[in-house]
Amino acid sequence: MKISVYIGKSLDGFIARNDGNIDWLVRFENDEIARSYTEFIGRIDAMVIGRGTFEKVLSFPSWPYERPVFVLSTSIKKVPDVVAGKVTIISMAPKEVLHYLSKKGFSNIYIDGGKVIQSFLREGYVDELIVTTVPSLIGKGISLFGDINTDIEFRHIKTDVYRNGLVKSQYEKK
Repeated sequence: MKISVYIGKSLDGFIARNDGNIDWLVRFENDEIARSYTEFIGRIDAMVIGRGTFEKVLSFPSWPYERPVFVLSTSIKKVPDVVAGKVTIISMAPKEVLHYLSKKGFSNIYIDGGKVIQSFLREGYVDELIVTTVPSLIGKGISLFGDINTDIEFRHIKTDVYRNGLVKSQYEKK
């Protein structure tokens, strides 16, 4: 099973403002980054996201995912009707999540959301990091990595620089 992170962050390391707002990020959307995401998501067969990410995505005009989505949450008990059949709520530790998804036949998992990414990193379950840096300082917000209790080494694979100033770097776990 391969666990991947594909995420944007500000120059100062935040993935969202404290209230979850990503206005500073969406201003940089363009055809280049859309193609990059489409290429990435084409090799993914399931997604695991956190409650905050789920709530943010629910505010979008339409549901953006075609893959099965598993939301890690202890507080959400019922899936809204608008995403019924597309989302499953689970409350498990990373190791249990991977076992559960493996039993369901999934092998390429995309994880998203600050706390989810941090918990999978702490337990050593992230195989690939694709981080796009936005050339903006937002001062405070939700940190991408937070506190990591031990060093986690990755090997740089490649870096792409886009016309609009975004810098996407790809890493694999050593």
